[in-house]
Amino acid sequence: MRERIVYFAPADTRIKRDATSMNAPAKTDEFVAQPAAAKVPDGVYAETVLAVEHYTDHMFRFRMTRPAGFRFRSGEFAMIGLMVGDKPVYRAYSIASPSWDEELEFFSIKVPDGPLTSHLQKIKPGDTVLMRKKPTGTLVLDALTPGKRLYMFSTGTGIAPFASLIRDPETYEKFDEVILTHTCREIAELKYGFDLMEEIRNHEFLAEIVGDKLKHYPTVTREEYAYQGRITDLIDNGKLFADLGVPPLDPAVDRGMICGSTAMLKDTKERLENAGLTEGANSKPAEFVIERAFVG
Repeated sequence: MRERIVYFAPADTRIKRDATSMNAPAKTDEFVAQPAAAKVPDGVYAETVLAVEHYTDHMFRFRMTRPAGFRFRSGEFAMIGLMVGDKPVYRAYSIASPSWDEELEFFSIKVPDGPLTSHLQKIKPGDTVLMRKKPTGTLVLDALTPGKRLYMFSTGTGIAPFASLIRDPETYEKFDEVILTHTCREIAELKYGFDLMEEIRNHEFLAEIVGDKLKHYPTVTREEYAYQGRITDLIDNGKLFADLGVPPLDPAVDRGMICGSTAMLKDTKERLENAGLTEGANSKPAEFVIERAFVG
């Protein structure tokens, strides 16, 4: 039962961690790690970093404590931040952990001159991260009408909200099949997605719940790989559906969620609408939803 997640990718020894980049933060003059007892702005949580993992020069994930009483729906995002100088700086980050998790996980890009990410990428266990108290977002199951097959289209760190949803049992109660597509520039950037699949496969209860309902379809755009190209091109030429062994998009059974770059959101939305699917929202559920909150 623990071997049934379907992988659409060959084993590749290049998909591995760079040990030299693991947990090697260097503080800047602008950002000073805030001890737990330090003064923080009113109305926000101050949580402790528990683990940091650097995947590439562009991506990393971290886990931190979850505030007592903090509730969210899998797929939502939160405003997280740091004290930079004497001011808090916040950005929207999808919560990558599922709603049942006792900790909070985030998957982030590294932007050298980003107001927040230039500092956030340097955190280490024991540091303090700020988080506003109200989560929100459109990539939630409640924003979709009932269907049979759920596509999660992601690029880069846009996989984060889906990392939450594919680890939530409710996703598999509502859908017979879940397809996670993850497109990155390079093979190494797919590693987080492969780690998620491995975690599910080895989890004490998720492995049984997920069974063979989850399919993982990773592609790259700048290197030779078995699955290569932009997801929109793979939709257009039918390779996505042929590889997965499923029929083309059908509004009667298929539902979609999209998270990625601005161009990817626009182009993927166009494909879903051309197939007859309608965009929904929390207030008006429909066949697909888009997350338009970005990290910078």
